[in-house]
Amino acid sequence: MNVTSQNVTYCDLMSVKKTFSVYHNYLSVIICIFGSVTNVLNICVLTTKPMRCPTNMILTGLALANLLVILDYLPFVFLYNGDKAYAFHFTYNLAVFVIFHAWFAQSFHFISCCLTVVLAIWQYIAIKFPQNNSKWCSNKVTKITILLTYILCPVICIPLNVSLKIWEKQVPVDENEKIQKTAKTGTHNATIYVTDYESEYSQYISSSVYAIAMKLVPCILLTVLSSLLIVEILKAKERRKKLMTPKPDETAAMRKPSQRCLEKVKQADRTTMMLLAVLLLFLLVEFPQAIFGLLNVVIGKTFEVECYQKLVIHDSFAISETNGVNNFSITLSVNMSKMFTEEHEKNMLESVMDVGLTYTLSSEIVKID
Repeated sequence: MNVTSQNVTYCDLMSVKKTFSVYHNYLSVIICIFGSVTNVLNICVLTTKPMRCPTNMILTGLALANLLVILDYLPFVFLYNGDKAYAFHFTYNLAVFVIFHAWFAQSFHFISCCLTVVLAIWQYIAIKFPQNNSKWCSNKVTKITILLTYILCPVICIPLNVSLKIWEKQVPVDENEKIQKTAKTGTHNATIYVTDYESEYSQYISSSVYAIAMKLVPCILLTVLSSLLIVEILKAKERRKKLMTPKPDETAAMRKPSQRCLEKVKQADRTTMMLLAVLLLFLLVEFPQAIFGLLNVVIGKTFEVECYQKLVIHDSFAISETNGVNNFSITLSVNMSKMFTEEHEKNMLESVMDVGLTYTLSSEIVKID
């Protein structure tokens, strides 16, 4: 899908792309490895019985979606980044993989976006309607919501897959199968397979779905929800301050809250603030992609080729960046919980004890023999 143009219309970013491409693979692999480890750790701890609650279920769904995107992206790093100068870089099987990668990665990234929106809605309900929180955001409702998200998001992303087509082309290659710009002495034609949009209309539909449904709508929803969350947090603090302040006819002891109550309030505040950080970090990464996606729709393929592809080195790398931020966000959110820390330490201690017990038993068996 790489198209080059001799005349630059919008952006002259070829030098930026060449400079960044040197570090692209290494940086992508580091992000993917870090993301895989953090996601696996988060899933292992969040799925334990003491940690099962609606918020942690959503965070588990987020971690799983991010992990699947990373596992899909890792082979793409090695197959489709760098200098693709030979005919064997453009086989039919690799073209099929590119189409699958485009749909799979975007589907699960979209799942991650939608679950982030769900997370914001659940937290808003917890603050705005605490009396209905256990009913509206119960474990059962949360599980159904996550399941529907995992089903519907890939369906919405189908236009991205349908709009792409595998094109067969004849190109001149030398004796080493290296692709040449023009036919000359010692070259022969070879068949390569490339993926591109089926038509300009299919490109428009695909770009519109990507920019509006997958990027802009989640960003707008999160912006509104984040603003509402901040307003409700300030209102809740004001109400709490009034409740804690004794009236003239009351003594300070009558209004003094218990230590346990204060600890619960502090824990709730930490949870809300860290989840708010998740939303803001998400917006920080997603909004630029939404803007570029809209410009791709409005201006067309020339802008996509000259600016978007060269600036972000394809959306696949932007996905890995987003996953890195999401992993960091999830890690922050779950690690701020005292229960998470205790459960993580417990799991680690049990693992160490299991290893020690296995070693001891093995030693005893050897002695008996």
